[in-house]
Amino acid sequence: MSDNSTETEIETEAGGNGQAETAGRQIVVHAQYIKDLSFENPNAPDILIDPPQQPDVQIGVNVGARGLNSEQYEVILSLSANAKTEDKALFLAELTYAAIVSAPGASRDDLNPLVMIEAPRLMFPFARAIISDMTRDGGFMPLSIQPIDFVAVYQSNIERQKEALASSETDGEA
Repeated sequence: MSDNSTETEIETEAGGNGQAETAGRQIVVHAQYIKDLSFENPNAPDILIDPPQQPDVQIGVNVGARGLNSEQYEVILSLSANAKTEDKALFLAELTYAAIVSAPGASRDDLNPLVMIEAPRLMFPFARAIISDMTRDGGFMPLSIQPIDFVAVYQSNIERQKEALASSETDGEA
């Protein structure tokens, strides 16, 4: 994995430090931290007096990584939750949660999946708890984000990269 930033995005509907072992490979989490946190409650207090029964909640997920040095990477997991009714915004919660990780002994081929799949998988429960607490503290029911399939997110990103490469090669031949 190079020092360039790699990002993966997926949209879905809402409904500590450690190590993980993956088929003999390890990823080590050296630190986890909040990079950015935002909560907007534009229609309070009116919306809290008569809250809607079934708001529409859109969840956004973004995973990125960048090299910090020859062995460590910063993995960034961004979550957003946008809740609204037919005519009113309820809340917008945004979190950028990061971790410093390394994968000692990982081959170059194994490094990208470890950083882009396993690290976000380890980070997700902490980020989900922050979003849940933030929506509760904003006066709403705690938002419980369903588990995310980071393998599917990673594979989707690989397919998008292949399509973009094929498209640029086709454009170059014209």
